[in-house]
Amino acid sequence: MPNTIKLAHSPDADDIFMYYAIKFGWVDTKGLTFENIGLDIETLNVEALKGTYDVSAISFGIYPLIKEEYALLRTAVSFGEGYGPKLIRRKEKRLKRNFKVALSGKYTTNAMLFRIYYPEARPVYMDFLEIEEAVVSGRVDAGVLIHESILDFDESLEVEKELWDIWVELAGEGLPLPLGGMALRRSLPLTRAIDIENILIDGVKVANEKKEELCAKLEADNLVRISDAMLTKYLDMYASSESVELSPLQLKALDTLYTLGFQHGLWESPLKTEEYLIPKEYEALRYS
Repeated sequence: MPNTIKLAHSPDADDIFMYYAIKFGWVDTKGLTFENIGLDIETLNVEALKGTYDVSAISFGIYPLIKEEYALLRTAVSFGEGYGPKLIRRKEKRLKRNFKVALSGKYTTNAMLFRIYYPEARPVYMDFLEIEEAVVSGRVDAGVLIHESILDFDESLEVEKELWDIWVELAGEGLPLPLGGMALRRSLPLTRAIDIENILIDGVKVANEKKEELCAKLEADNLVRISDAMLTKYLDMYASSESVELSPLQLKALDTLYTLGFQHGLWESPLKTEEYLIPKEYEALRYS
């Protein structure tokens, strides 16, 4: 059985942070070698539809479309808690009901929630790094900023709507905003799948334990697009102790997301997220 696992992640600071503790050799990989592939999140979503990679970062919003081919992993998850992507426009702009909006990809979670909330808007999909300029130049009426872009944008722009507020209106109070996680191809043997998930859990734990050291190394090696205080702020938001392993509250938030998608006709049935995780009970049985 091949010992090389193709692990695809985005080049965004939170994904890099959560993966590179493994890349730097700080985690026991149990004889497995991880080949990392860095691609933007929408490209990863599209490749997940094709079943390209063994393990891949995905937007939670695409998972119902790949649930037969991929299991959800419990680790390396990103949720918003009072924050998240931002719908921005030029300060003098007033949006009509059918405004033209730049989104970071058809299958992203923010695009899913946006389309539910603004059904008459006209989406244009582009790389998230191009969205700010598209709004500034007037090529689009508005755009949804994600990742590091939410921390600092052109002074001619202002926030029209926080995706966090949209989530609260749609889902109710008290739930974190699901954004992205990791998925593992179901064709992998179960014992190997369990090992991979545990390695990744360890990687996220170690990354958080050695946060200052890891951030310094990522900056020194030019592996992240932001640095210093902005990097720390961003990682505190999206790659923290809350990213290590799905909590009951996070699972409830995912169930709510998938119920919303079902109610708005995006897929055929609601999902109970726990049913699509790797069965942990087998790990105890195989060593008993």
